[in-house]
Amino acid sequence: MNGPAEDLTVRDARAKEAMMEGFIGYVLLAGVAVSAVLVIVGLAWHWVRTGHLGADYTIPRMNLFEFIVADVRQVVSGPFRPRLLISLGIAALMLTPYVRVLASMIFFALVERNWKYSLFTGFVLAVLTYSLFLR
Repeated sequence: MNGPAEDLTVRDARAKEAMMEGFIGYVLLAGVAVSAVLVIVGLAWHWVRTGHLGADYTIPRMNLFEFIVADVRQVVSGPFRPRLLISLGIAALMLTPYVRVLASMIFFALVERNWKYSLFTGFVLAVLTYSLFLR
């Protein structure tokens, strides 16, 4: 039966799908843009201070959670340096996929009310959260 009610349901489903794709696209774009801006500003600031464009930067051996906590502590208590901006840019880039999965789970649960996809996405989010604490 192809009535107006079925056409409305199909259009509604397509609209929700387009809304989700757009939202997830903006989440990914924002994460990459914030990361790029932080890294570029940090490198430019380093270049102005030292005259060298490249930064000798090694990432410490710690998990992402420890990395972010160390950056936040440095923002709150320490001097603001170019290296910190670069570090925050790396953290933003690494957190972007996590935020994308979190946004997907919220979308599936609250907008779509699709509990099967919410459960699967919640499982992926749990695995990603666990991986943040691994070395």
